[in-house]
Amino acid sequence: DICDDLKNKGYEKIVREKTGLVIDAYFSATKIKWIIENVPGVKKEIANGKIYMGNVDSWLIWKLSGGAYHVTDFSNASRTMLFNIHTLQWDNELCNMLNIPVGILPDVLPSSGILAKTDKRVFFGEEIPIAGVAGDQHAATFGQICFKPGMVKNTYGTGLALMMNIGEKPILSRSGLTTDLAWNIGGKATYALEGVIFNGGTVIQWLRDGLKIIKSAKESGELAEKVKDTGDVYFVPAFTGLCAPYWDMYARGLIIGITRGTTKEHIARSALESIAYQVRDVLEAMKADSGEEIKTLRVDGGASKSNFLMQFQADILGVTVEKPAITEMAALGAAYLAGLGVNFWNSTEELEHHWKLEKVYEPKMKEDIKEELYNGWKKAVKRSLSWAK
Repeated sequence: DICDDLKNKGYEKIVREKTGLVIDAYFSATKIKWIIENVPGVKKEIANGKIYMGNVDSWLIWKLSGGAYHVTDFSNASRTMLFNIHTLQWDNELCNMLNIPVGILPDVLPSSGILAKTDKRVFFGEEIPIAGVAGDQHAATFGQICFKPGMVKNTYGTGLALMMNIGEKPILSRSGLTTDLAWNIGGKATYALEGVIFNGGTVIQWLRDGLKIIKSAKESGELAEKVKDTGDVYFVPAFTGLCAPYWDMYARGLIIGITRGTTKEHIARSALESIAYQVRDVLEAMKADSGEEIKTLRVDGGASKSNFLMQFQADILGVTVEKPAITEMAALGAAYLAGLGVNFWNSTEELEHHWKLEKVYEPKMKEDIKEELYNGWKKAVKRSLSWAK
């Protein structure tokens, strides 16, 4: 309701231009507004200076520091719908628009460098510097060493998150993506285009827990490889609507193209393929916005271990897919930021030598077949849009 009200008042343009985001309940601002307006006593406690708000990183730092630091980094701030990615400050106009006091928000600091110190009671009497902070996918992008404009990574988790480094100047998307501050190091901001996809690994979980046609995630790949294709079945996993590049909270999931010859193997294959199709949706938008021709996709996350999915991903994109030896990239990226922050490493160039390639997937599918399959996907998506509206 809050999001619809903001849209009806014509605020979409100002939010996009200032924050790089779309108006959506996915971001922090509308949640903060709801808490202030609906939780008894919150307004009074804010007035008394007893309540602060931020993303989970600021809460963790507050707890680890014993309440001594209320801070966040630029990447997390840029995902609130309250932060101006051009001035690099909390935006008074946006805060006033939502009746959120600027004073409850955290101080915004670089992603690498000593942002805070832990309270001595936390780690056996020692003060430990907190020197690396970034949003989950921003950290994963840093861990993937995507330091040059045009480099792209995708994390395959319960959801999917693609990020493209676009350099030192923001590009406002015209194609349904968001523009983030990827990180800020030494006063230098790096921006990224981001495409978040709500349902990735959750598709496989649904096959297991909902349909109960598999007992483990691994079994989905085994079933998929028992058939040569999906039999023209498409699975659009809009369980919670569709995120980038559609941003349709009213979309709902569908499985279409079913005949009496459709088997659980076809359903499993269509579920896995849906993950790859959604990635292509976002990459097409990234190409349109950035003007960059994407030649390589770096991958990480649990589902990147699926040889079937990674090969189909390379095929449907028509680009090389690279899987590194380490796939827990968010943790690695945070460690890299912290290491730079305390001078364990001296430069990002030094970090580039740590990225190790494990496996490469080259596209093998013929162009006409690739495009025919993708056109079928687009037809299926169109039928899922606005279903619950």
